[in-house]
Amino acid sequence: MIDLRTIPPDVPVLIFGPTAAGKSALALQIAQTGGGVIVNADALQVFDGWRVLTARPDAADEARIPHALYGHVPFDAPYSVGHWLRDVTPFVQGTARPIIVGGTGLNFAALTQGLADIPATPPDVRDRANAQDLNDMLAALDPVTLGRIDQNNRARVQRAWEVQQATGRSIADWQDMTPPPVLPLSQVTALAMMPDPDWLNARIARRFDVMIRDGALDEAAAMEPHWNPDHASAKAIGAAELIAHIRGEISLDAARELAVIASRRYAKRQRTWLRSRMRDWRQIALPVPD
Repeated sequence: MIDLRTIPPDVPVLIFGPTAAGKSALALQIAQTGGGVIVNADALQVFDGWRVLTARPDAADEARIPHALYGHVPFDAPYSVGHWLRDVTPFVQGTARPIIVGGTGLNFAALTQGLADIPATPPDVRDRANAQDLNDMLAALDPVTLGRIDQNNRARVQRAWEVQQATGRSIADWQDMTPPPVLPLSQVTALAMMPDPDWLNARIARRFDVMIRDGALDEAAAMEPHWNPDHASAKAIGAAELIAHIRGEISLDAARELAVIASRRYAKRQRTWLRSRMRDWRQIALPVPD
């Protein structure tokens, strides 16, 4: 995949890639070769309750190498890019080399480019946003904001709408007042995994089957009494489908098919982000030719 000897042992490492590309395995290899602490940059692996379904490192991996920011947030708590940036900063400033790995492009953008200090969204604004239609929220946003966000991504649209409603200023205005980054790209080894789509699609299907084998259904059964689709943790791909299966609304085969389709679509969005926003990262083509 990559000659690990080319990675300086005293420089922070960032690893981005689509779901199921093998990011965690690469982080382990780098840590075992040159030392460091593996720090999570995935927006869903921060939550407890969905360890298997979000492909968090297992206990054996955590025993081999120090890991941080995995499963440390209650499943029913809010958690934003700003929360993550505050949590990751001590590891950037610590003595052990951080190996920051995940598939959430916004977290890496905030880390390497800076993040506007936008006030937290009040609960009443969040409640109104949850009840809003996507098109109504889009209609309320300014042209500059509309040009910066993925208008098909409800989470991004809702975030922009909430900021505008709560602060009276557009999220674009806040972004234009961004402070300096915590970890500039010039100070890191930045690796972006760019897999072949067909190769990745097959891995996604196999991985979901492994998740089912390793306890994802038991996980869903334990979460079902607490299920709330408005929770940030509920955005874990496959969560809604497995909850529907547990409740007898769809078959396991149907849940699997829907979850695999959703994962493949998410991976496509991640590849698009990589191509458009990570041109200065060192790209790693997958699979590696024989």
